[in-house]
Amino acid sequence: MWLHYDAEKLAKKRRSEQAIIEGTELHDLAERLIKKRRRQLDDGDYFNMYVNDAIEFRMKPEVTLYYSDLCFGKADAIKYDSRNKLLRIHDLKTGATKPHHEQLETYAALFCLEYDVKPSDIDFEMRIYQRNKPIDIWTPGTDIIFPIMDTIVSDVRYLRELIEEEESW
Repeated sequence: MWLHYDAEKLAKKRRSEQAIIEGTELHDLAERLIKKRRRQLDDGDYFNMYVNDAIEFRMKPEVTLYYSDLCFGKADAIKYDSRNKLLRIHDLKTGATKPHHEQLETYAALFCLEYDVKPSDIDFEMRIYQRNKPIDIWTPGTDIIFPIMDTIVSDVRYLRELIEEEESW
């Protein structure tokens, strides 16, 4: 309870809450700018680069990827180019925490499961945009995506079994 926080802990909690609000506002703004195709100043700012790249690649912002009620996620920006067989996923990081490639790779796995696409039939390009960092670009292969898909399928199956057991009590 905050009544027992010292000044330092209260300040840290306040900064954390403000960062969450700012992150949500920036994601909302980016979504609106991308949908309206409003390019931003090309000044090297991570936010502007994220918006401009999403517009350039004709990506859709804030897309829910759904495998089941037990496993889904929301990609900040995504585009599947069926002609070139390329799935592109971009992520906007507004906080200071270290981002993880697994988040976007999981979105790729969810995309493949939802749309019944074999990872071996397409290519992937992932990007993370974060303040004061260069754009993190990588291209995971099937050796990364297939195991995530397998984990999702088996974990969801296991959770469904647990739920069925609980409901039969």
